[in-house]
Formats: sequence, structure tokens, C-alpha cells
Amino acid sequence: MGTLVSGDTTMLRRASKVGRRFLNPVPTVIGGLSTMFKVLPRFLLKKAETVPAKALGPFHTDVSVYAARPVSGLRVTWMGHSSLLMEFDGLRVLMDPMWDERASPTRWAGPKRFFAAPMRLEELPPVDVVLVSHDHFDHLGEATIRGLARLDSMREAKWVTSLGVGELLQGFGVAAGRITELDWTQSVLVGEVEITAVPSRHFSGRSLFNRFETLWSAFVFRGPKHKVYFGADSGWWDGFAEIGAAYGPFDLTMLEIGAFDALWDAIHLGPDGAARAFEALGGRGLMMPIHWGLFDLALHAWRQPIERMLELAEERGIRLWAPEPGRPTEVAGGVEVRSDWWR
Repeated sequence: MGTLVSGDTTMLRRASKVGRRFLNPVPTVIGGLSTMFKVLPRFLLKKAETVPAKALGPFHTDVSVYAARPVSGLRVTWMGHSSLLMEFDGLRVLMDPMWDERASPTRWAGPKRFFAAPMRLEELPPVDVVLVSHDHFDHLGEATIRGLARLDSMREAKWVTSLGVGELLQGFGVAAGRITELDWTQSVLVGEVEITAVPSRHFSGRSLFNRFETLWSAFVFRGPKHKVYFGADSGWWDGFAEIGAAYGPFDLTMLEIGAFDALWDAIHLGPDGAARAFEALGGRGLMMPIHWGLFDLALHAWRQPIERMLELAEERGIRLWAPEPGRPTEVAGGVEVRSDWWR
């Protein structure tokens, strides 16, 4: 399965628990029913275009591209939201795969995709690692996991996730022997690539009654040629600087920009927080905006995260890497990629 490696620094330490509940790396208040009651009037009166007024796409991945490895050693195909296929120093990694129609516990209600997946699961090239950062519905879809688990091309894939999420994956058909759960600062070596779980400021749970019972993480990939930071979901915390110092500098830094609001800015960065986090992580290389453009998960206009991120990039000299969904794109020489597919 790989070799587990441990590490520990000042703010980067193993996750703490109280009873069955994991704790955030810094004190964090997570809204419950009171937050829902505050949001409800705004939700009922919202005027922003939270869902695209016209159909998006269709987007189609030219899967023949995968017959050849990337010249640069690093190529990413963004599927929308936080779901992507990363080809990294000889390893293929499918990250937070989300092909489900809805980010919801039901098939008939809840946030629905803005566009169809750019490729069918059956069209995926052979994958070495499937990474699942945490158990929220927009990052872990039951239909997607069950579909992947049935594919012959996936039977040798290693599954890497945060503590406690493995049980859910097993329930959806993934063989227990293929799963490695990581605590914060713990790593697994797959080939020549080290994958490390690092703290993030968020939470977990697939209902109001099992919050915090599994761990949530960001992940660092370090290979012979490249380093990548996958931020998954997180609010701002001072540990970003220490992550950058301990594991960077990064060629590509993936940070969430969508589903933000003042009521939950402790657990979601938004564009302004992402710009700040990118700089704290070292501000080197390229920044890839993730966690946007696929689901209506907040009250802002669906385009607002990327439009604001573009403004911040101009103001602060951040080089953005933002290809259209489904397009396999090489990360090479720190060259920016900007698509206006959302306009």
C-alpha cells in the first residue's frame, strides 16, 4: 500500500479529539440551527444569480490525451468544483471525485450540477490514487464512489483519505485493503510521490448528528520534480504560513474560492481569503481556484468567486491557473492559464 511517514512541527500536529469529535487546529465555532435561521430570510429574498441563467457546456474531455504522459510531468484536468484528475510526476491522482448529479443525501433534492461531467467514469484512464479529503456531499458522492469501485481500471487504485472516512468508502464498495487513512502530518509514499495530510480549518459530517466524527484535511504532494498543495475546504488560519515553510514552495496551489459567506468565513476562504492564504503559503508558482462553478452552495452569484479572484490576482500579482472544465492542461514554467468559459 505504501510506506507511512510521520512528521510534527509547532502548529502542524496530529489531530486532537474530545470523545468522538475531532477538533480544528484553532478554536472554531461552526454554525448550527441558529445559522440556518439567520440564512433563511436571505435565502428566500435572494436576488443574485446563484444558478446559471443559461445552460453551461457541454464540456468534453479528449481522453486520447492520456495516452501520452505530460511533457512537463504535471497536468491537471479540472472537472468542476474540487474534483480533478492530476497527473503528477508519473502518478495519476483522482481528487475529490464528484460525478453525482446532486451534492445531497437524496437524488431528488439538493444542489444540482450546473453542467454534466466532462467525461464518463468509464472513460477515465487508469488511476493510481483516489484521494478523498473529507466526507461532505460535494466532495464525496455515493454514486461516484460506487461507480469507481466497480470499474476494472480502478481495481488496483490506492485510496487515500482522512481518518474515519474509510468506513464510508468501504460501505460504498471500496475494498478495505485499498484504503489508507491519514492523520494530519502523516504521509504515505506511492511510488516516488509523498502524499501528506495537513490540517485545515473546516468540519465533517453527512448530517447534523455526526459532525466532526471523521477528519477533514488538506493535502500536499511532493515528487521528484513538483510540489502541489490541495487545499480542499478550509477557512483562514495562521497555519498556512507554516505549511508553506514546511512543505513548499509549491508549483501549483489549489485553493477554494466558492460557497463563501460572512456567516461561515471561519470554515471557507472565499476569494479574498484564498488570496491571503496563497501569499501565506509562499505566494510562489500558480494558484488554481477550486470549489466553485458547479453547485449552488451559498447566496452569492455563481460567477462572483472567479470574478473577484480575477480582481485580486490583478491587484496582488497572483498568477492564476484556471482552465475550462474537462480540458487536460499542463502546468509548465509558471505560465498562467485563464479561460472565460463562465462568461
